[in-house]
Formats: sequence, structure tokens, C-alpha cells
Amino acid sequence: MNMHRDILLEVRDLQVSYGHIKAVKGVSFTVRRGEIVTLIGANGAGKSSILKAISGLIPYTGHILFNNQDLQKIPAHKIVDLGISQVPEGRGIFGNLTVQENLRLAAWQRGDKQEIATDYDRVYTTFPQLKERCHQLGETLSGGEQQMLAVGRALMSRAKLVLLDEPSMGLSPLLVREIFKVIAEINLNGATILLVEQNANMALRLASRAYVLETGSVIMSGGGKLLSDPRVRAAYLGA
Repeated sequence: MNMHRDILLEVRDLQVSYGHIKAVKGVSFTVRRGEIVTLIGANGAGKSSILKAISGLIPYTGHILFNNQDLQKIPAHKIVDLGISQVPEGRGIFGNLTVQENLRLAAWQRGDKQEIATDYDRVYTTFPQLKERCHQLGETLSGGEQQMLAVGRALMSRAKLVLLDEPSMGLSPLLVREIFKVIAEINLNGATILLVEQNANMALRLASRAYVLETGSVIMSGGGKLLSDPRVRAAYLGA
């Protein structure tokens, strides 16, 4: 297998600053096709800034390559067209639109009506609660249902790369398990996933590989073995 050809996303020496504060300090990593890669770290480690940079939502220096195409000068809406979909922290749904309208918006750039109908069915099969509430406004949903809707929109976009920012935030342990199960299913159905998550235990169990960030820099990387690394256990797993 050609490993370079297999790389879907490559981040090289990424730096993000907010005024005089450097949030991301020369981060580099790769995501191969079909993988779930997770970025873990405490609040302020730079995880969300990395996702926003990939989506074209904030300025940065360095290089972000998707399918070997440099995203530096590509506007955010064109990055979506290339096949990158972000599920932002805080869900980012439209509260004044219904569940169905939120899902329809996620497929606005697509012209394949039959396939869109198939994807509606897929979302509603994955999240039966959303089907029951398809005509309800987004703002009337519970936190867990809003997270389901945010993930459902990523499914509707048919993205090649799904960026998930803290999908478990504010959810009950039962819903956290359900969301992570759905993330695994999305991956099995062909989407590559870059996951930012504070629940390091769940993220490391799910991911193919992980990068540990601390104050804007990658300090460690690896696979499931990170679960047993004493430094990771002490810092993120409460052990």
C-alpha cells in the first residue's frame, strides 16, 4: 500500500494565534483514509482551533493538505464542497429551523435527490428520536437530541472527512455511549473521522491513532497503547 497516497489529511507545522496568544504551536499530524484519529488534551490545548483551521474558519500559518490539495487559500464553503464536514462544539444547529430543515440544509450542495432521500432514511434509522421530532424546532430538542441532529447533518453532507468537536460534551453516560457507537458506524460506512474529545478513555478506545496535545503542541502520539501509558492515565484518565 502506498502510505502517502493513503493519507487523506496532512497537517504540517500548523500555527494559530489569537492576538499575542499562540493557541497552536507548530502542530503536525496525518489522518489516513478510513481511520478514526483523535486529538486529546485539556481545555486550552488548541484542539478546537485545529479543527477550525482545517474548516477554513480561522487564519493560520503552516499547511493543511486534504487529498493532497493545500487548503490555505480556499474559503470555508469551498472546503465543505471538497468533502470536509465539521460537527462543532456546542452543536451549532439552527434552533429556528425544524429537524428536517436542518438536515436538508446539510445537503444543499447536492443534486442527487434519490440519494438524499436514502440519507434521510439512514439518519432517521440511526436516530429514531429525530424521526419522531422531524417537524420540531431545533431549539426545542434536548441536548442529546441536538447532538444527534448535529451528527445527522454530517451524515447528510456525505463528507469524506468528518471533524467532530467534543461530541460527548454535556451528555449523560448512556448518551455518550450511544454517540460513540454512532461514530463507529459512520466510520464503518466509509467516513474518515478526526475526533476532538475530552473523554480520553472513550476516544482512545475508539480511535485508530491518537495525538496528545498540551498548550498547543503535540507531546505524544500512538494507538490504543496510550491507554496504559502512565502519563496519559495520570493526566486524562484519572489514574
